[in-house]
Amino acid sequence: MQLTPYLIFNGQCKEAFTFYEQCLGGKIVAMFAHKDTPVAEHVSAAAQDLIMHARLAVGDAVLMGSDSPPEMYEREEKPQGHYVSLHVDTPTEAERVYQALAEGAEVRMPLQETFWAQRFAMLVDRFGTPWMINCEKAG
Repeated sequence: MQLTPYLIFNGQCKEAFTFYEQCLGGKIVAMFAHKDTPVAEHVSAAAQDLIMHARLAVGDAVLMGSDSPPEMYEREEKPQGHYVSLHVDTPTEAERVYQALAEGAEVRMPLQETFWAQRFAMLVDRFGTPWMINCEKAG
């Protein structure tokens, strides 16, 4: 079994996944706008450029997402009640990822040492995605 986070955006999916690809060192392996799919004729003109599905591979992990129809985002699909938890191997990698994600973000807990981690932080990035960055202590 594999658990895969699926993020919902308010029109920023392409921009967010392009940023995550660079920030996390992954590779976008799929990204489809509604206009490029067989359902294009069933989607409003305003939604044609919205992303229907995106898939980012980061090592063995996968992150997926799409844009929500604008009328549904605030009412039903605005991110809440979750974090994407990112586990890194070194404090240097935690600091690099934190600096990238923190740009324009709401920092809820700055990157710091805790009793369980060499580095830990919590933030909501500029796209509205909540992240936890964790670099555990050895042992």
